Amino acid sequence: MTAASDSRPILLLVDDEPDILVALEDLFEDDYRVVAARSGREGLQRLTELREVAVILSDQRMPEMTGDAFLAQAREISDAQAILLTGYADLSSVTSALNRGGIVGYAAKPWEPDGLRAMVATAAEQHRLKRALHQERALLRGLMAHLPAAVAVKDADGRFVRINERKAETLGLPPEASLGRTEPELGGRGRPDAEQMAVNERRTVEVLDERQTETGPQWLETSVVPVPDADGEIGHLVVLERDVTDEKLAEMHLRQSDKLRALGTLAGGVAHDFNNLLTAIIGSLELAARRLGDERAVRRYLDNATLAAQKGAGLTQRLLGFSRQTESRGAEVTDLGALLLETRDLVERTLGASVRTLWDVAPGLWPAAIEPDQFELALLNLTVNARDAMPDGGDILVTAENLSLEEPPAGLDLAPGDYVRVSVRDSGEGMSPEVLARVLEPFFTTKPVGKGTGLGLPMAYGFAQRSGGALEICSELGQGADIRIYLPRAAVKPGESAVPAAAEGAASPARGDRRVLVVDDEAAVRSVTAGFLRDCGYDVVEADSAATALDLIARDEPVDLALVDFAMPGLNGVEFARQARPLRPNLPIILLTGYFDVEVPNDVALVHKPFSNATLQAAIAEAWAASAPADA
Repeated sequence: MTAASDSRPILLLVDDEPDILVALEDLFEDDYRVVAARSGREGLQRLTELREVAVILSDQRMPEMTGDAFLAQAREISDAQAILLTGYADLSSVTSALNRGGIVGYAAKPWEPDGLRAMVATAAEQHRLKRALHQERALLRGLMAHLPAAVAVKDADGRFVRINERKAETLGLPPEASLGRTEPELGGRGRPDAEQMAVNERRTVEVLDERQTETGPQWLETSVVPVPDADGEIGHLVVLERDVTDEKLAEMHLRQSDKLRALGTLAGGVAHDFNNLLTAIIGSLELAARRLGDERAVRRYLDNATLAAQKGAGLTQRLLGFSRQTESRGAEVTDLGALLLETRDLVERTLGASVRTLWDVAPGLWPAAIEPDQFELALLNLTVNARDAMPDGGDILVTAENLSLEEPPAGLDLAPGDYVRVSVRDSGEGMSPEVLARVLEPFFTTKPVGKGTGLGLPMAYGFAQRSGGALEICSELGQGADIRIYLPRAAVKPGESAVPAAAEGAASPARGDRRVLVVDDEAAVRSVTAGFLRDCGYDVVEADSAATALDLIARDEPVDLALVDFAMPGLNGVEFARQARPLRPNLPIILLTGYFDVEVPNDVALVHKPFSNATLQAAIAEAWAASAPADA
């Protein structure tokens, strides 16, 4: 098949490693015309030679020019869809590629072939649709009289020659009354600058205007098409005005969805690895604390380390929640006054000495049904943003008060009722209207590269929405900013605690005649889990893979319960459970995982990493109760 007759999409591969290029060519050569380049500069040369490239698949770490820098330049000369391929979990490079290079996907090395093929196929289809849409728009300009838009034909002096009903409605006159008159004479705004540009440059000019209305922003697209006379001079202009608000909002939502999808891929892997480390840290500290006797000072340090690790575990849960890989774990009726008091030290330590934080928390704050850790994160994000808005220092005022709203503030989706309002006010640089319009868009940031990812305000907004409240931004350029979170009052019965007790109960006594199989490829995590069990008197057998554990079961080794990691090379925990069930139908199985979106069989229990010994023992007790052994 010759290149001229080959209708397959063109795929440009850019990677400095020849072996990687060969592997990628083998993966895609049946479905695409594959073109390879070993550097970003060579890739740019290929793009100038081949204007029909549909998809670019680029490595991130390359000599001379990184992937995000290459894609930023590629965007200027090609409309190809771009996918970033890298073996490094580098959030800053992904963010840069999203903002500068316009990538539509992110894949990690080593890649999963079917997943990467699907991602490239989707990008190629998006490119095809984009090209088809561009051609369709060019054809539709010749049918303006039938378009659902405001259409007018003007002569060289700007007088209306023809006008449709929709355009006449914007002027408040019948079409006949508008002929022979100019738009300014009839009180219309129009776009005389665009019309003049179309005449001078002899090309179609398109402009997009954003206007604020009582119902929110409105976008109006104006197209000005110059029409030459028989002698070649521009004698008429066709002006088409179309409300594109719905399309613009859909485009904004799609762009945010694409960015969150890329972040979710990165966040899931990072959080899983971090949870494995935290499991080993928390477990080791807990085991060590039991062997210290009365050495109170050392115990205090170990307790502090355990608390810090547990806060780290909370951070990974927040990261997974934002990436939409987990649903909310549920709200708690919370004493906001006490929670703010607990959060104060964390906020002040995080902000440092460059700013002064003032607190005005009204006594007797109403309780609210919220996720406490998400509230802490939202408050921390808002105060960090306030600090960064005051590079020369200043005061940050955190206030909290009860409000009974009969008429909620305009623009906020709130019902009348009782609310607690928590606000963070600074005296910094403030925000322009252009920044305010985009400030809730994930990854949008005005901070220098490496100083922020643009996630703070969107996360706080998401928290307020999930809590049934709202987030309000009051700011003007040069006048600082006041960010307010409204949280609805929660009903609490008299005498009922606003925050349910969360203390862990002591583990139930263990039976020494029971043998537990621990399966985990991470030696440190496996050692901690086994240590917990041995401390409680269990007989423990360890396996470093699902295959080894299945072999033990197949040999009819005595095992009363299996604790199995989910993410392991070869067979994962769910696959182990499915293969073990025919061999040992009544064996209780508990799956241990650092992920929060794992689907497990109905007869398999689930424990999230990191976990404490008490959490583990409670899960074991529930598993044995569910299996109802004969000797129980």
